[in-house]
Amino acid sequence: MRCTVFGTGYLGATHAACMAELGHDVVGVDVDPGKVAKLADGVVPFYEPGLDEVLQRNLAAGRLRFTTDYEDAAAHADVHFLGVGTPQKKGEYGADLKYVHAVVDTLVPMLERPAMIVGKSTVPVGTAAALGIRARALTDIDVEVAWNPEFLREGFAVQDTLRPDRLVLGLDRTRERADWVEQHIRDIYADLIDAEIPFLLTDLATAELVKVSANAFLATKISFINAVSEVCEATGADVTMLADALGYDARIGRRFLNAGLGFGGGCLPKDIRAFMARSGELGADHAVAFLREVDNINMRRRTKVVDMAARACGGSLLGANVAVLGAAFKPESDDVRDSPALNVAGMIQLHGAVVTVYDPKAVENSRRVFPTLNYATSVAEACDRADVVLVLTEWNEFTDLTPADLEPVVRSRSIIDGRNCLDRHAWRDAGWVYAGLGTP
Repeated sequence: MRCTVFGTGYLGATHAACMAELGHDVVGVDVDPGKVAKLADGVVPFYEPGLDEVLQRNLAAGRLRFTTDYEDAAAHADVHFLGVGTPQKKGEYGADLKYVHAVVDTLVPMLERPAMIVGKSTVPVGTAAALGIRARALTDIDVEVAWNPEFLREGFAVQDTLRPDRLVLGLDRTRERADWVEQHIRDIYADLIDAEIPFLLTDLATAELVKVSANAFLATKISFINAVSEVCEATGADVTMLADALGYDARIGRRFLNAGLGFGGGCLPKDIRAFMARSGELGADHAVAFLREVDNINMRRRTKVVDMAARACGGSLLGANVAVLGAAFKPESDDVRDSPALNVAGMIQLHGAVVTVYDPKAVENSRRVFPTLNYATSVAEACDRADVVLVLTEWNEFTDLTPADLEPVVRSRSIIDGRNCLDRHAWRDAGWVYAGLGTP
């Protein structure tokens, strides 16, 4: 089948390439000519394992191309996926839908036959219905709006698109062509449905709420164990052992119970805030009031690590040399949006320290956000004459470190494990001062 994907960021580029991998004829559309040129040349403008191979394979096969031309896209297909960003509004909690609206306002007047806009982006509940009204006000042609939320994890985005754990499609059943929309989406995902991946049909509002509810739940689970880690710190208990014990309970499970620096990235923080904002607009803010404390706990972890760094340097960071290992918000990604690691590095610098950051993939993105920090090209360079080393993103390159790797270069044998990902006994046995979060 033919389809288009509007937006070529993490979501859109991955979705476009993977729809081509499923055998469809796909056009990716973006207003950024530089991004389009890179993708057309087979270059992924961000780090996502495996995506470059999928992109290049389908460009070569002729199933995938990229353009800035909306008219070209409008003529190409009847199915138009919407994968643009919905960032947090400046100075507010709510989601900024200007990119979503821009696609609809530009595309719809160019349509010459009945078409569907299928949302992938994470949006406030009620957006899809409003977009349907907005689209049909722009044309006499029948335009349907459906919602098919994404559930991508950065670092696993290709896998999560080609073999998701579920497919959700929200439809407006009051529309006569709802069955037409459903059949087209079933055809596009036929291989996945044949592979017995669950396909859930819902109304529009439910489909919109699935993704943001999932993110809110994960954020709550992460902040829960981080709150418990604060109690562990006050009592001498071990949050890692505690989490292992909790994880054996089938009702709870072990995943996302890793205490540490907390969550970040382009989804969880802004999505839970947008969820709170939209719930307030609907008069249901009391129902998600707990998310404000989830957010507070998460941000409190960052200042905790800054305080730990100051204690490691004798009570003051002024003039200290601090090595920060990790800048991306998670391993296997170069994404530094709302990165706890980079935020901590910036706060430590504001306290007067000389901060040197190393990350295997995120240095260039970090430099654009925090140009005043020092950046290294290796662990050894970052840790040269360091008074304290902070491990803030759990890349394998960092979790595999041994005390012998760093002893020749550091000034003080002091390490803060912001992800509880190191063997604290091995470091202490080697004579290092080790500090973790929620661990004795």
